[in-house]
Amino acid sequence: MKKVTFLLVSLSLVLAIIMSTFTLGCSTGAAKTIKIGVVQSQTGAYAGFGTGGVFGIQAAVEDINRGGGVLVNGTRYKIMLSVVDDQSDPTKAGTLAENLITQSNVQFILSGDEPPPMHPAVSNVAERYKIPYVMSTGPFEPWSAMRNATDTKWQYTWATGGFALAVGASGNDFRTGQPGYTVNDTWIEMLQQFGSQTNKKVAIVASDEPDGVGWYSSLPPIVQGLGYQPIGIDKKLGLLPPDTSDFSSVINEWKASGAEILWGNTVPPFFSALWKQCASLGFKPKMASIGRAALFYEDINSWGGNLPNGVGTEVWWNPSITEYKAIGGTSPSSLADRWTQSNGKPMNPAIGYGYRSAQVLFDALQRANTTDPAKVNAALATTDLMTIGYRVKFDENHFNRSPIAFGQWFKTDSKAGWEQKIVYSKHSFYPVAAQPIFPIP
Repeated sequence: MKKVTFLLVSLSLVLAIIMSTFTLGCSTGAAKTIKIGVVQSQTGAYAGFGTGGVFGIQAAVEDINRGGGVLVNGTRYKIMLSVVDDQSDPTKAGTLAENLITQSNVQFILSGDEPPPMHPAVSNVAERYKIPYVMSTGPFEPWSAMRNATDTKWQYTWATGGFALAVGASGNDFRTGQPGYTVNDTWIEMLQQFGSQTNKKVAIVASDEPDGVGWYSSLPPIVQGLGYQPIGIDKKLGLLPPDTSDFSSVINEWKASGAEILWGNTVPPFFSALWKQCASLGFKPKMASIGRAALFYEDINSWGGNLPNGVGTEVWWNPSITEYKAIGGTSPSSLADRWTQSNGKPMNPAIGYGYRSAQVLFDALQRANTTDPAKVNAALATTDLMTIGYRVKFDENHFNRSPIAFGQWFKTDSKAGWEQKIVYSKHSFYPVAAQPIFPIP
């Protein structure tokens, strides 16, 4: 009887140990997660922004998860992403964001960089559900105008990066009075060096939507203040619907006026058609700088022939940046290498902005020490973080001004055939890589 009793006690002890081990294993082995939704274009006009942005976000998630995850209140949380393609459609972006929140139960929303018109619908959804939306956009002027037109001013939306056309930082912002944070700063360098070798007549072009309109209204006063003559501004010559396909009447007016400088901002397909028609109709400015449409290799490569050669654009992230902080052992150059190794394509600047958005959210989670959206949102307001895209510190508009430089497209002997190189920079951490091309070949 004693043996039976001893055996029963022993079995009970073994079972207790097994159950204790199983419970401990469940509590320590079952990884806790934070669900994050990503709303970004993977197709359509802004695919160049979106494919790079999503890659950067995914790279940051890989890096943080490799280290065990985000540390919140003593617990490591692995990040789970749900990525959706808004197809470059602002309306779809809002619907997809709402679906992510209500159906996929995401706790936060991320995006890399996209132009201002892509964000309002998502910002409205984030506001309605009180879910922080961490993204990147620019320029400041059109984005701020849309934000300030709302009743709430999007208290749950944070622009981790972007630039202004002409409005600089103010107050106690560390960027106040510092050059290199507006398009005005960078493009004027090109005008100051080569403008005297032109007749100072400027053709200004923009697609007629919030981003383009913001540029079109801001550029004429800038060039006029510098002694240049914008052509046809009184009748909004060059401000055309995004789906315009025939630009001949506008181009012929630019030719007749003798314009030798082209400046503007358009959706990519718009400028592709315009620039090809400029070549076929014999309009060849000596200088050209185009925002948005000339940012990405995929877009400029579609122009064909030598049309990209010498075309300029703002540079808002480059793997040559020397002042940064990333996750683990990642650097700007290694992030660019990861992109190229994954798809064989030349560097896409949007990867840096996607990575940075993720960094900023991870930092806010760790400082808030909770996954509560309202408390994380409060932590975002006090962000002061060095990232893979330089320092992030939000102003009263929930906007972080990023340093920018000026670049041009150069023909190379590489397989890709084209490379964007910095030709002007007011920042020591963004080194110049080439001498400017003038005039356009």
